[in-house]
Amino acid sequence: MRFANTHEAKTKLSELLKAVEKTGERILICRDGKPVAELCPLSPAVDPLRTDPALAQVEFRSDPMAPLDPEDWPEA
Repeated sequence: MRFANTHEAKTKLSELLKAVEKTGERILICRDGKPVAELCPLSPAVDPLRTDPALAQVEFRSDPMAPLDPEDWPEA
């Protein structure tokens, strides 16, 4: 694990991000010698509908996040 103080993190952010992208290296950012944050690669996105065997068979016929048409709303 690599360490960087806040000044280095601010001035060399692009370089630090490249290191994280290329090597997967984690960088601990410190203020006054104390760790305050960690710069680390994101893990690949996991689709819970595809990883859960019970939900893997679910098939959406339309976009569940699409806005409803006015006639689809129930009357008050």
